[in-house]
Amino acid sequence: MREMDNFLLLSYEDLKQVTRGTIEKICDFLGKKLEKDELDLVLKYSSFQVMKENKMSNLSIIPEDVVTNGLNLMRKGMTGDWKNNFTVAQAETFDKVFQKKMIVFPPELVPWQ
Repeated sequence: MREMDNFLLLSYEDLKQVTRGTIEKICDFLGKKLEKDELDLVLKYSSFQVMKENKMSNLSIIPEDVVTNGLNLMRKGMTGDWKNNFTVAQAETFDKVFQKKMIVFPPELVPWQ
C-alpha cells in the first residue's frame, strides 16, 4: 500500500527522531499548511509527556473494570525499550519472525536495524 497516493507510511522511530519533519510530512500528505505557531502547538500537544498526562489519550477515562490486566497504553515513549522486556530467547524468536515477514519490504523501511 505504500505506493498508493492515499497511504502514508510512518514509523515511531522517525516521529521520535525527526518530530517536526514528520509532522510536516503528515500535513503535506493531508494537504494542510500550518503556520509556525500552529506547528509549534501540534509539537507541544503531541509530545509523549503531554499525551501521557492527557486523560483523553491515555485511557484513564475508561473504567478500570473495562481495561483488562491493568493495560498501560503509554509506558515510556522510548524506542528500543522492548529490549529491556524480552528475554534473549524471545528476542531471537522475534528476530526470526520479523526477518521472515519483513523480507518483502525495502530495507529503508526498517531504520532500527
